[in-house]
Amino acid sequence: MDTSDIRKGLKFMIDGNPCTVVDFQFVKPGKGQAFTRLKARNMKTGTMLERTYKSGESLEPADIEERSFQYIYPEGTDFVFMDANTGEQINVPGEKVGDDARWMSDGMSVDVTLFNGLPIGISLPAHVVLQIVSSEPGIKGDTASGATKPATVSTGATVNVPLFVQEGEWVKIDTVEGKYLERVNKR
Repeated sequence: MDTSDIRKGLKFMIDGNPCTVVDFQFVKPGKGQAFTRLKARNMKTGTMLERTYKSGESLEPADIEERSFQYIYPEGTDFVFMDANTGEQINVPGEKVGDDARWMSDGMSVDVTLFNGLPIGISLPAHVVLQIVSSEPGIKGDTASGATKPATVSTGATVNVPLFVQEGEWVKIDTVEGKYLERVNKR
């Protein structure tokens, strides 16, 4: 790969560690050679790096693999996932899962990122459907536009929902921003 391949989400090696591009900027000055300035996240440690590459420099692709696993259960601070095709189980450390754990429910399909066979992170689906397990009833007459109330979903996470959403209902949640999207009829 070279600098023309740089885009958000590109995974490549920096100093022997797999990194993913978070943001980049191509700069072509009036004099001199063009270059690309980028911000990347170290996929093993989560630290942010800033690098500048001259046009035409080569980049080493990251030797990572993304495989689909099903979430089974928590085990101490780790999370256990299973490959539905082979039955292989893998433990992912809690620090690699981070805040995404609040949206994971039993049987959910998750992409696990592996580097040299070891899990270094997960990718949740963009949206999840979860059940509201507790929520205060909306106050009668409180129909202000966009009014919300906190509600707890089946995974234990709290999300703000519109006043009309009741306990027992199923809702679609954006896992990136942690926001309520819509009610869902789940049968």
